[in-house]
Amino acid sequence: MFKLNNEIFEKRREIFLNKLDGKAAIIPAASLVKHHADCEYPFRQDSNFWYLTGFDEPDAIALFLSHKPKGERFILFVSPKDVISEVWHGFRWGIEGAEKEFKADKAHSINDIKDLLPVYIEGSDEIVFSIGKYPRIEKAVLEIFTQQLENRSRLGIGANSIQSPEIYLNHMRLIKSEFEINRMREAIQISAEAHELVRKSISVKNNERQIQGLIEGFFLEKGARGPAYNSIIASGDNACILHYTSNNSPLSKKDLLLVDAGCSLTDYYNGDITRTIPIGGKFSKEQKIIYEIVLDAQKNAINSAVTGSNSTTVHNVALKILVEGLKEIGLLRGSTDEIIDNGLYKHLYMHRTGHWLGLDVHDVGAYRMGDYEVQLQNGMILTVEPGIYISDRIPVPDGQPSIDEKWKGIGIRIEDDILVKDKEPENLSIAALKEIADLEF
Repeated sequence: MFKLNNEIFEKRREIFLNKLDGKAAIIPAASLVKHHADCEYPFRQDSNFWYLTGFDEPDAIALFLSHKPKGERFILFVSPKDVISEVWHGFRWGIEGAEKEFKADKAHSINDIKDLLPVYIEGSDEIVFSIGKYPRIEKAVLEIFTQQLENRSRLGIGANSIQSPEIYLNHMRLIKSEFEINRMREAIQISAEAHELVRKSISVKNNERQIQGLIEGFFLEKGARGPAYNSIIASGDNACILHYTSNNSPLSKKDLLLVDAGCSLTDYYNGDITRTIPIGGKFSKEQKIIYEIVLDAQKNAINSAVTGSNSTTVHNVALKILVEGLKEIGLLRGSTDEIIDNGLYKHLYMHRTGHWLGLDVHDVGAYRMGDYEVQLQNGMILTVEPGIYISDRIPVPDGQPSIDEKWKGIGIRIEDDILVKDKEPENLSIAALKEIADLEF
């Protein structure tokens, strides 16, 4: 059972406060979201708030006051203890718990935020806050900022701008610590084992919904919070819909099943794996040809995910192999460079080859900084997930061959979670098998 380690969050706060250098940051927690009537969706904490606090209740607000002396820099506003509310909705840490268990220098009731926020912000050089994301507190922040500007014009002190916390936090979160890597190993291992369960059980299943229940039930049995995102359980032509989540079609032995699913741990670290398997135990000739192209592209792209490379290089390695493979079987024609430069492949492959992975499934962090690619560094984790999707949904570009009926309805994606290392990237999801010999029975 995972137990919160406050030292992890204290170290992050120290780094963040040092980066702020005289600024005051306001980081709100997430709020509950109504599902229907008087019911809410399961609570999911704001990732930046969690990253810095480890506090998993809604509607809290954290202040990080780098202009204050030590012992006055981390302030939490939380929901106070309330016996009646806790009977209905569950335990609250309250003000005392925020200080004792979560190491806030000082905690207050969230009801006092508007009165106390100006006092805490006073004296900071700038305000750090995400405009447009937190409407319940934004008006108060902007009012304080307006007053600070007036003070600066008269007295020469006060905040003169508002910055986004992402400027500081995105890079911190992009490079994973050893602790984070180990947590993600667990999330990805559980996810991989769930995919293996699907592989071993596919012969006795007859509907996509059964696969969803199997894989998400396994996540819960293993102690995960649940699925990291809406599981994609797509058989046959459904696999050509990239974010298909209806998950309620019957399974046909002649089709492939694309499963894109990963779990989220109790502390929000995620896995994200895709496997495509033959429902009847054997690939058809056409299915096998497409699968081999995608697998070759993926393996080579993974090998390119080393320190000093970048995400565009990883994508381009996969893309070139996909295009050349599709040319060989007559689904594309022309110069490889011309096809890529003009996007003439996008009716068959319409997404990038991967994304950062961490507290968010599509995790924070830049891929480019202006004209420059962000170089891969040790501790980054990214997905590598090329695919080919053959259907009539997107018109064939002028000059490209029409699609023979024998190819239509084949949708294949293979996705692994990769830890960047100096010379050889580590495939964290290797336990989910993907070789043809392992998928056929």
